[in-house]
Amino acid sequence: MGAHARFSPSAAHRRLNCPPSLVLEEQFQDEESGYAAEGSAGHALAEHLIKKHLKVRSKRPVSDYYSDDLLEAVDEYVSYVINEIEEAKRTCKAPIFSVEQRVDASEYVDECFGTADMVIVTDKVAHIIDLKLGKGVAVFAEENPQLMIYGLGILSMAEILYDVEIVRMTIFQPRLNNSSTWDIAPDDLKNWGEEVLKPRGAMALMGAGDFKSGNWCRFCKARNQCRARAEQFLELAKLEFKAPALLSEEEIAEVLKVSDELSKWASDVYAYAQEQAIVHGKEWSGFKLVEGRSNRKYSSEEEVAEAAMAAGYKDIYKSSLVTITEMERLMGKKEFNKILGHLVYKPKGKITLVPESDKREAINNTTAAAEFQED
Repeated sequence: MGAHARFSPSAAHRRLNCPPSLVLEEQFQDEESGYAAEGSAGHALAEHLIKKHLKVRSKRPVSDYYSDDLLEAVDEYVSYVINEIEEAKRTCKAPIFSVEQRVDASEYVDECFGTADMVIVTDKVAHIIDLKLGKGVAVFAEENPQLMIYGLGILSMAEILYDVEIVRMTIFQPRLNNSSTWDIAPDDLKNWGEEVLKPRGAMALMGAGDFKSGNWCRFCKARNQCRARAEQFLELAKLEFKAPALLSEEEIAEVLKVSDELSKWASDVYAYAQEQAIVHGKEWSGFKLVEGRSNRKYSSEEEVAEAAMAAGYKDIYKSSLVTITEMERLMGKKEFNKILGHLVYKPKGKITLVPESDKREAINNTTAAAEFQED
């Protein structure tokens, strides 16, 4: 296998919905962000700690990205995995444990392989666990293409030893307090592989099919210049020229569905255009580069303090309690809850309109109307 899979399971959601995006993205350089580097560092530490529990030789990794917040998130994940390991030992005589397991699904799509963070196989269940360290968007296990591809690869290995009855998939996202598990029968998973993954994967490798925009565009390398994405949002943007009261209910619902994506797309295009202008000298018709607004700053706080006090002003300093997040990082979650848990409360959030797919419980219209009027 090569170092990189052309059809990467981590990009499967995008490939299955927009097959030609694979070939389109190959025109762009890989994007390396600090978030990705931090995630890699967290995964490496989790791998070490789990191997240590399994008494597998491992050297503790070192990274500049190890913050209290990241270490705490990794500890939560490792604790969850260890509980699953011990449970597997209780229910199966010879369970199989594999950390950072290479998974090959080329039986379904050429050059399709990846790495599953944790795999636990018992005589009945093949369990794939995926650690997500992002703080931005919650990811769920149900019908998750990345985990389903991992499941297909693991199943082909596990069925050599066991008569697996359930393929279990878990996404553990500690920084968003999000964890979900989804079970699927092996035959149903294989049918999905044959009927969905195989044909769409073949289309993706050839660059065939239609471009289609959606929430899967978020990490696409072509997102700033993609015509299909632009056409969708520009069509919706035309509705802005009508007063909201003149839009039909269907039009309003359509705008609501993609409002976040519309805003993100506009920001992406702006960021791309600005980077091209600043770094590459690109000139855009009707736009110019200017110096941004800024706030006044002291050139030397020590000299300012001396001058103010010399002039007779003494009340020039202020102090305040650090934020809850900073206090929690300082103490650690367990100690924070022990010492300050009874002194912390979470007020009701401001009522907002969200898609039905949102996991939060709906509130009744009467309560919403009353609180909206109070605001």
